[in-house]
Amino acid sequence: ERERRKRERERETKEKRDNMSLAFDEYGRPFIVIKDAESKKRVKGLEAQKANILAARTVARILRSSLGPKGMDKMLQSPDGELTISNDGATILEQMEVENQIGRLLVELSRSQDHEIGDGTTGVVVLAGSLLEQAEVLLDRGMHPIRVAEGFEMAAKIAHKTLDDISEKFEFSSENLEPLINTCMTTLSSKIVNRCKRDMAEYCVKAVMAVADLERRDVNLDLIKVEGKVGGSIEDTSLVYGIVIDKDMSHPQMPKNIEDAKIAILTCPFEPPKPKTKHKVDIDTVEKYEKLHETEQKYFTDMIKQCKDSGANLIICQWGFDDEANHMLYKNDLPAVRWVGGVEIELIAMATGGRIVPRFVELEEKKLGKAGKVKEVSFGTTKDSMIVIEDCANSKAVTILVRGGNRMILEETKRSLHDALCVARNLVTDNTIVYGGGSAEIACSLAVEAAADEVKGVEQYAMRAFAEALDAIPLALAENSGLAPIESLTEVKAQQVQESNSRLGIDCKDEGTNDMKVQNVFETLIGKKQQMMLATQVVKMILKIDDVITPSGYA
Repeated sequence: ERERRKRERERETKEKRDNMSLAFDEYGRPFIVIKDAESKKRVKGLEAQKANILAARTVARILRSSLGPKGMDKMLQSPDGELTISNDGATILEQMEVENQIGRLLVELSRSQDHEIGDGTTGVVVLAGSLLEQAEVLLDRGMHPIRVAEGFEMAAKIAHKTLDDISEKFEFSSENLEPLINTCMTTLSSKIVNRCKRDMAEYCVKAVMAVADLERRDVNLDLIKVEGKVGGSIEDTSLVYGIVIDKDMSHPQMPKNIEDAKIAILTCPFEPPKPKTKHKVDIDTVEKYEKLHETEQKYFTDMIKQCKDSGANLIICQWGFDDEANHMLYKNDLPAVRWVGGVEIELIAMATGGRIVPRFVELEEKKLGKAGKVKEVSFGTTKDSMIVIEDCANSKAVTILVRGGNRMILEETKRSLHDALCVARNLVTDNTIVYGGGSAEIACSLAVEAAADEVKGVEQYAMRAFAEALDAIPLALAENSGLAPIESLTEVKAQQVQESNSRLGIDCKDEGTNDMKVQNVFETLIGKKQQMMLATQVVKMILKIDDVITPSGYA
């Protein structure tokens, strides 16, 4: 046994030596010899950190111009020629196909902010880029990267505490939704829908309140469906207390309006069963053919009878059915919708209180879903139509039906509404807010700068750098709004210090006041905290990398 272990150790040592071995020069100094060194590139020490910081700053600079209510949009073209126009940070980075390893970290950073909070995806990347910019200056002065990272961590804790201190609780109820609507309007003001942001914010808040469980402070966003249809204008967007499915009745002569609908939700095909094995039927006489036809007809009549007996007056089927079944359903006054997707089937079952039926024999009255009205809605002069299921028994499911002039506007509007829905959900979960317009960042910057004076070690330089990096958000907001960035920032900063008022931010909308409370510009506390925490974590990770070995040139 001892011999076997010894042989294994020797083999492992040999393998390691083959891949990367340690050699010594004539002065006895070790250096690493890498296998296939000619096909690999190695960057180490300060050079590696500089390369990493440059890559991350380049990605952050792209998003900088998209920040704020006056931020610019980006147009991205996929390899197959599909166009996307967006100013949502997460979407831009997802579509950009960043190849650099450090650049990908920022893509992940934006994605995690999107998954966790749903808003602030641009700000978090801009903040991370600014932190790295400041870190580079400190590294050039000879400060150790670990000390920089520790200083940033200390500053982030102070910024968190400051956010808690300047935050405010705001009360809302199902009768008074105005605070929620104002916060959603802040989110939508930087999007393509900002000309009708009031209506959109109302739809989002009403949708969230319709599915929210206020006792548990919980919102299930899966119950809110955002459906789009090209045509009309953004103003034609509507909120439906029910389900909208992009299908039409299977037969053009079936009734288009059904009052007091009893819905059979089927996941079994409306056709005779097929043998599982390969089969061949020889028909050599007319009688045999007629008998086969009669048997097939009997299957159809039995299925329709089972549906009728259960009391159903609308069939929603996950599978298709052939023309014969369609004709027989029409003859028996049984409207039907076919090829409805699995997610939609589940939503319909949730909303109508019905059960999904996998076999016809299990169909009975208590498994039917109930809805006050089901109608087929046509759009414009096209033959496009959708089924709208309203007044459901369990009206927990709602749909926002988005209209837009073309597909790109439609997709961007959907993304904007998703952000607003996430903000409304976050506020229902935790109704603490901070004021926007860069006011929170300026307040944190002042607090961190003041705390840095009390720190004895070299970390105080990193803390001051963190405070300066926080100023990048109000600077970018002022720049994108066409204001003089440095003058605007210094003016607001001085005003905050003089008045001890943390609500003062950049007047992006040129309303004549810097007080964000008057302008109704709010952001969620958890969103702002998450931004600072994630940005600091990623910057720490990047600063700790001092050796990079890549298969080819590292750029």
